Amino acid sequence: MSKTMSKSHNVSEAESCIHGAANRSSRRSERRRADVEDPFGRALEYFSQVKAGTPVKGNDALENNLVLVERVALGRGLPPGAVATLLDFALSLRLGSSVCSRVLKFLIPASAVPQDSVVRGVSWFCMGKMPVSAQILFLRWILTMFDLIDSKDQLRSIYGFIFSFVTDEVLSPYVCHLLYLLTTKEHVQPFRVRKLLEVQAKMGRQPPLTQLLALYKVLCPEMIAISMPSKTRGGFKNHNLPWKTALAAVLKKNKTAEAPSPPLSLDIKEKASTRKRKLHHLEVPQLSCGPEIESSRGKAVHLQQLRSFAQLLQNLDNIELPAQMGSLLSSSLALHYLDCVHDESALLRLNFWLGSVLHEEFLFCSRDGNPENSTEPSQFLDICLSLPQECFSSSEFFLFKFLAMWDGSLHQPQILSLLSDIPPLPVSRMKMFLFEPLQQLYFTSSVFFKCGVIECLRSMLWKWLTWHFVQTSHKELDVSLSSSRTMNLHMSEFLELVTELVQYVGRLASAGLQLENYHILLHHQTLNFYELVCDVYLKFNLPLFLLPPSGVIFPSLLATDPVTVDRLGYVIFRYRQNLMSAKEHKQQKKEPSFHISRDVFREFNLLMVAVVSCLWISKDCQVDVGTDVHKALVPLRTMLSYCKNYNLIHHPAFLNYAIEFHQKGKKYWYWYLEFLFSQGFDGLKDFIQNNMDHQSTPVGGH
Repeated sequence: MSKTMSKSHNVSEAESCIHGAANRSSRRSERRRADVEDPFGRALEYFSQVKAGTPVKGNDALENNLVLVERVALGRGLPPGAVATLLDFALSLRLGSSVCSRVLKFLIPASAVPQDSVVRGVSWFCMGKMPVSAQILFLRWILTMFDLIDSKDQLRSIYGFIFSFVTDEVLSPYVCHLLYLLTTKEHVQPFRVRKLLEVQAKMGRQPPLTQLLALYKVLCPEMIAISMPSKTRGGFKNHNLPWKTALAAVLKKNKTAEAPSPPLSLDIKEKASTRKRKLHHLEVPQLSCGPEIESSRGKAVHLQQLRSFAQLLQNLDNIELPAQMGSLLSSSLALHYLDCVHDESALLRLNFWLGSVLHEEFLFCSRDGNPENSTEPSQFLDICLSLPQECFSSSEFFLFKFLAMWDGSLHQPQILSLLSDIPPLPVSRMKMFLFEPLQQLYFTSSVFFKCGVIECLRSMLWKWLTWHFVQTSHKELDVSLSSSRTMNLHMSEFLELVTELVQYVGRLASAGLQLENYHILLHHQTLNFYELVCDVYLKFNLPLFLLPPSGVIFPSLLATDPVTVDRLGYVIFRYRQNLMSAKEHKQQKKEPSFHISRDVFREFNLLMVAVVSCLWISKDCQVDVGTDVHKALVPLRTMLSYCKNYNLIHHPAFLNYAIEFHQKGKKYWYWYLEFLFSQGFDGLKDFIQNNMDHQSTPVGGH
């Protein structure tokens, strides 16, 4: 019995051994099969488990795994987990600095770089065990991959640790560049400003350090009293071309491998071709295209990942802006984001970049007259014009310098449009930096440039009045301009500024009409300006009444073009409506602060007498035209002596209509007026019906 039990026990042990061996063999075969199927995964496992001190020379496993990972990285890029594993392996220096440098050189991500891995890398960096060459290589890698880091909040939280390396002469250029990309307004502190100034005093005006100081001054101008140079030679140098070339190739390959998506009207603008930037070559940086997102609530979202306006609204609070703020100009979605959020730091950084580009390309670069060389700058200025005003707060500083060297023809439409965006500034500054240089160009240029200047100043006035109206009518809304963009003007200062602008245009128009022999285009541009000025009280709630000078009124009254006379009638009619409304308001409200000078009514009444004497009762115009127009510039007295022959029948502008009316066999005056009104002269109609009595007087009686 015992022998039988012993025999059966031995058989069971043998069977269990056989089964165990079979299982081990099966696991080994599965592992070998997995190694064949996923060698990249086994390579990552090797790098995560390799011990410090492992020999490097003659280590075939290390070499094979390095070659394998490098081939994958340069072929399709590394996934985020692989980037984290390899970055930790390299910076820990477990196998020395040579392997660290080799891994960093082929560390190309396929889509994103985990922020945690970068922060962990900075911790290895701060331990002080890495050689300087590896530290520089790591900083250069961060700068190259900065836009691909999935979030920046943790990096900004260790801003102080990174800042501590700014005193290192070798690392300082790269540290300044990284700080420049991370800096927000909260990071600008007095002790950091003092430290940067100490480093600058020790090392001199190094371009990276100067750029970082300039950004500090843009974000907090009250902390930095020293002046920054307008032009910084060198700036931040680009040492990352090999990485960028490989990264661009990987992203392009991955993008073509994806299924094509339907085009979207708000998508990122693609460049037709890419080429190396050369002298006088203006190019807006492009947003790098990342993978599409599904749902990113609670996570940072790269702006370049968004493909529709709906995605922008869904992720509005989680968007991560790119390092190169200039690339925002290449995406309409990015401009929508700036309009919705009004991120002060983003606007300041974009404004700083725009100011640097404008000074570098338009003030410090000499260009020839070749039209091909002006295409790209014009396109760049067109992009700038599409930006919100807050994004372009450096425009007036650039324009004030550019006007001193402008010939009036280079990029004329864009420059005049930019001039119209200048905000309300003190009168002394406007006179010195805008009115005087623009006046010199005005008198020495063609009639078409004169028309452009008048239209530019009209657009400027309209924007000022609109801003004033919204600010005074809707006080609960925050419509104040950025403090870096304009000074806070009191009501009296604003009235003084508007008065100076209107009088300035009056002087330009009077002299310009005389110089250009009363050109019809300049005439209409001038009347277009005064159609805005005559309604500033009723439309913009501004108690200001400024009549056109005689050098504008009487050439318009005696013009041979009926449309000009009609528009003058509309302008006078609107002035009357505004004055009567203001007078009624003053009598009803009895506000002591609301005051209209008697001289305004006196001047308007003299104007009415002159126009009615000319067009209605055929009498001489008894108006002193020397009060507001210099006799040497506009000799109107001789012209006014013929006013008695300029009534609505004998007026050269309406002579054809009078002949046509006479040929119809009609003779009564009011019939003739109705005939003129039927021709579309609504301005003349409003003027006559509100200022003169209709009389059934025969035409022959005039």
